[in-house]
Amino acid sequence: MLNIGWFSTGRGEGSRGLLRFVQDRIEDNRLEARIRFVFSNRGPGEAEGSDEFFRLVAAYGIPLITRSSAELRRSRRAADGARAPWAELRPEFDRQIIAALADYAPDICVLAGYMLIMGGEMCRRYPLLNLHPALPDGPIGTWQEVIWTLIRERATRTGAMIHLATEEVDRGPALSYCTAPITGPAFDPAWQALAGHDVDAVRTAQGEEFPLFQQIRQAEYRREPYLLLETLRAVSEGRLTLRDGQVLDATGRRLAETMPQGLCLDAEIDRAMATDGVA
Repeated sequence: MLNIGWFSTGRGEGSRGLLRFVQDRIEDNRLEARIRFVFSNRGPGEAEGSDEFFRLVAAYGIPLITRSSAELRRSRRAADGARAPWAELRPEFDRQIIAALADYAPDICVLAGYMLIMGGEMCRRYPLLNLHPALPDGPIGTWQEVIWTLIRERATRTGAMIHLATEEVDRGPALSYCTAPITGPAFDPAWQALAGHDVDAVRTAQGEEFPLFQQIRQAEYRREPYLLLETLRAVSEGRLTLRDGQVLDATGRRLAETMPQGLCLDAEIDRAMATDGVA
């Protein structure tokens, strides 16, 4: 049985939805795993969104551990009221997390809507899985930045990857990825509407309401939960192994040598989506 640690700030529906997606499938015996704890960098009462997330965690009976990063920042204000840079506070906060989780020994940890960058000590202590909303050789940055880069480059596909979190943001060893086309009959009208227009001008005028932006986001976003699920399954079944900051394949070789971009899970995701009746 795979023991999972779950890290989330718990800001909104996306965080709740991802936890719900995985936990419901664990309870339906569709994944041989258990979520041993949920950690949040917000405390109770800090925000309605995170409080709602905490209520969901409680409803599942999963232990919840919280440490407020905002409270740490407030407590470390200088005499003139200026806030200390988070980079200076991160090691202290990471040590607080490690102490709070001393009674747990997760096999793997998932960063699911966790809004802080993990420091080196955390990355070395736990195998932390991060979901990046782009292909392994694709853009880095937030999902919004990724989509605008895809539009600017007139890309033909998008996707998502799961990699080990390291001190180098979005560039840790890849475990898995999935792809999704962003051309064809459903996309052609939106691409044609872009013809002759400057992308930066479109971004300024329409922002995320631009139809092509929305279509690309949905093409990738709907596959994200399934990518996480199937990656956890691959680890649970031994097709992927995490050891000493490296990802190994089923033969024990470094995945970076046998499959540099990670394990493609398109087929598994297509089957899972078909089982759920997702077109």
